[in-house]
Amino acid sequence: MEFLQMLGFQELYNQTLSILVPFFKAFPYWGPLFVAGFFWKKWKEYTQERWISGMKWIMLEIKLPKEIHKSPVATELFLNALYQTSQGKWLDHVWKGRVRDWFSLEMVSLEGQIKFFIRTTEIYKNVIEAQLYAQYPEIEIYEVPDYTRYVNYKGKEGDWEMIGIDFKLTKKDFYPIKTYIDYGLDKEGIKEEFKIDPLTSIIEYLGSAGKGEQIWIQILVQAAQKRHKLKTDFEKKKAGEMGDWKDEAREWIDERTKRNEKPEEGKAPAFKMLMMTKGDTEIVAAVERSMGKFGFDCGIRALYLSKKDKFNPSNIRALPGLFRAFTTSNLNGFEIKHNSIGFDYFWQDYNKIRITKKRKEQFEAYKHRSWFYGGHSLLHGDEKEKPFVLTTEELATIFHFPGGVAQTPTFGRIPSRKAEAPINLPI
Repeated sequence: MEFLQMLGFQELYNQTLSILVPFFKAFPYWGPLFVAGFFWKKWKEYTQERWISGMKWIMLEIKLPKEIHKSPVATELFLNALYQTSQGKWLDHVWKGRVRDWFSLEMVSLEGQIKFFIRTTEIYKNVIEAQLYAQYPEIEIYEVPDYTRYVNYKGKEGDWEMIGIDFKLTKKDFYPIKTYIDYGLDKEGIKEEFKIDPLTSIIEYLGSAGKGEQIWIQILVQAAQKRHKLKTDFEKKKAGEMGDWKDEAREWIDERTKRNEKPEEGKAPAFKMLMMTKGDTEIVAAVERSMGKFGFDCGIRALYLSKKDKFNPSNIRALPGLFRAFTTSNLNGFEIKHNSIGFDYFWQDYNKIRITKKRKEQFEAYKHRSWFYGGHSLLHGDEKEKPFVLTTEELATIFHFPGGVAQTPTFGRIPSRKAEAPINLPI
């Protein structure tokens, strides 16, 4: 014992006891709260999984005509219909586990054949069809089987290779990405050959897939929820309450422009705003423009799959820069959040056990379109997958139906144009 005391272990032992004994003596007070919180969390997960398992999902394929002369504004108007905020009454989401409805916007290449899909619950089928036909009367919409069921990824034992990437924003949600308005696609009368559509780079990449290769891009969307804790009081909201991304943007603008601060003696109220640079002014204007749009919680992932004998490393290198055309240094953009490309050193993953497990989880997450609820929150251990906010303008930029500017040969379009019958046909 004297030897332990010389080493200092006895003193450490006594200090540890002095902390742990009162802690466990207080168990009758904090224990029930801890157990109740644990069971509440598990009950919530159970009821949500039960509700989700009862949802009837369908896959809608959108076939495009040879010519589309509408700008992404038409897609933005359609996206407004997906802004569904209802979660039912208190009893619905607490006892029944009801969750907010979400949708999946997907661009897919099946051996070079480019297709557009929207995955939704059956209840929204008529709503989506009506809104799409209202904006794009010449398209065709079909209910089709889920294309993911035809790929059975089993890791090292299977016939398929897979690489996946999850994306995130480079800055806070309220900073907008480079949108179709910045590219001038909102202007009317521009000839097709003079348009610059940033989506064409993605379309060309999808069209480059060859025999035995598939590329899947998935954009999951759900009406944005309140996640920001307010710092200041404004618009009848108090500090400490939960606000949405627009509230966070307002606080940032107030802080950046100093517009709510009292002016210094002898200076005009707008003096501090006049001190802003042209770049600062443009950023504030871009953020304010975004605040006028609906916002969606989003998750974006992309997978490259191929038969093992058809694996093409060059297609992997293109995945990280898939959304680079929408990225700006002064505003926002996309970067890699997680990937299943591999580890830097061989000793980090013996026999590829860790990366195989990660790829299987990523494949299942894509297949079940899980991001906001369910098992995907466990995909990366304690670091849960958090959604980020994109407005309808930003979503319409990264997912819209391109016009003739996209001339990829494998981009399947409707060969003929719809037209009504002449009114003077004999009866």
